[in-house]
Amino acid sequence: MQGALLAAGSMVDWPAFSASWNDLALDHFMADGGRYRRRRHAVYAVEAGAPIVREAHQPHWQGLEYNPLNGGVARWFEPVRDAIGNGDSINTILRWCAGLFGRLSPSVTAWRVELHQFRIEAGPGIVGQPTPEGAHRDGVDHVLVLMIRRHNIAEGRTTIIDAEGRELGSFTLTDPFDAALVDDGRVRHGVTPVEALDAAQPAFRDVLVVTFKRR
Repeated sequence: MQGALLAAGSMVDWPAFSASWNDLALDHFMADGGRYRRRRHAVYAVEAGAPIVREAHQPHWQGLEYNPLNGGVARWFEPVRDAIGNGDSINTILRWCAGLFGRLSPSVTAWRVELHQFRIEAGPGIVGQPTPEGAHRDGVDHVLVLMIRRHNIAEGRTTIIDAEGRELGSFTLTDPFDAALVDDGRVRHGVTPVEALDAAQPAFRDVLVVTFKRR
């Protein structure tokens, strides 16, 4: 995945980009009471032949049919920092996604794009839940899950399930630039909980999730 992204544009700010996961805010909207997830959020408008535009900060919304745990409410997360959200890495990732998803959905010329920085933490007595709602759809067209970093954790296996409930495959994103690309209209996806290998040390799973939904 790294080579494909670098072919699409500059990622000269990657060290600062990946380090920005150390500055995420606690997710206070966890209906299970968990305090294992940190995140930031941004929304973009992507149109064929036009520059990528970051939109004004706004809430993230999912219906209960897609997220029975945390859906049904407007969730205002802290915004992605401007230096990160307007930087080379983000713009290259969005351009690459726009090219791929545009080819997969050639009739779509305008997308609403949501970008989520996620850190899932684990520790003594704390099991981190990347997808506490279980295997799910996001209610969009296409999804990119890009591994940024994982440290001192076990598990975090991604599973893909078809509309009939059959498991199509599973894999673990382990290294930076490992990625999952999901056709959200056709399959569900989920990630197993993560646990600390050494409970005395920080343990976390950092990913970038980008969703494309036709306008």
